[in-house]
Amino acid sequence: MSAATTRADALAWLAEAFDRAGIEEPRREARLALCAAGGLSAAALIAAPETALGQPAATRLADLAARRAAGEPLSKIAGRREFWGLTLIVSPDVLDPRPETETLVEAALKLIGRRRGERLRILDLGVGSGAILCALLTECPAAHGLGVDASAAAVAIARRNVEACGLAARADIRLGSWTEGVKGPFDLIVSNPPYIPSADIAALAREVRDFDPRLALDGGADGLDAYRMILPASVGLLARGGRLIVEVGAGQGGEVLGLAARLGFVHAETRRDLAGVERIVIGERPT
Repeated sequence: MSAATTRADALAWLAEAFDRAGIEEPRREARLALCAAGGLSAAALIAAPETALGQPAATRLADLAARRAAGEPLSKIAGRREFWGLTLIVSPDVLDPRPETETLVEAALKLIGRRRGERLRILDLGVGSGAILCALLTECPAAHGLGVDASAAAVAIARRNVEACGLAARADIRLGSWTEGVKGPFDLIVSNPPYIPSADIAALAREVRDFDPRLALDGGADGLDAYRMILPASVGLLARGGRLIVEVGAGQGGEVLGLAARLGFVHAETRRDLAGVERIVIGERPT
C-alpha cells in the first residue's frame, strides 16, 4: 500500500484481504475500513474513487487492515460505534454495542409511550459503554438515569459517553455490583447482562471472544447467573407500574420468563429481534 494507491484499488485490495481472512461481508467491511483510515464519508469515496490515498491514510490503512484481518472489530480499532443514531466511544474494556440490543431500546420506548416527557427514573445494570442509557435519555428529555457496572474501566467509558452525548447532567454512572447500594424507586430498569454459558465462550466468533471483555460475556454455567441476581433485586426497586427489561441470549427467553413469573412479575412477555430471536424479556413490578 503506497501513497499513490487509488481509493478504488485500496478498496479492492482490502475486500480481497478480508475475504481471505474469513471476514463476513468483506466488501462492506472494506468500505468502512477505507473510510475510517482516510477520514472519508461514503459519499466522498463514491464521488472520487481514483483519488490517491496519500501517505498518512496509506499508513493508517495498512495497520487497520492487519488488525481487522486478525479479527479485531473495526469499532474497537476506530474506538467508535454507532448505536441508536449516537456515536459512542468503545474500547476493549466494554462490550461492543450491537444492533440486536436496539430491540431493548425500542421496546422500552414503546412501553414508556406518552410518558417520554415525564421525569422518569431509569436504572441500567451492567451499563458498559452506556449505549442503552444514552439512547433512552436522548429519547426521554426529562428522564434521569443511573448506570452501574462492576468494571472501573467500563464506568470511565460510560462517563465519557454520557458527557459526549450531552447527558451528564441527567446521568449518574457508578462502580458497583448490580443493585448493591442502589435505592429506588425506578420507573424502568434495563440490563444487557452477561449471558453466555462459560463453556461456550471458547466457541464464540473471534470478534467477540478475543475482543470483548469476559466480564461482559460470562453468564456462569448455564448463562443465567446475572438474571438470578437482577430479577429478584428489581422487585423492590421498581415503582408501581414500573417495568424491567432485560436482554437474553438465544434460547434463554423461556427460562428467564419463568423466573420472572415465579417472582410475581405481571404482564411478563418476550420480544423478538429482527432475526426472529427471542431477544428480551419484559415484566411489570409485582402488585
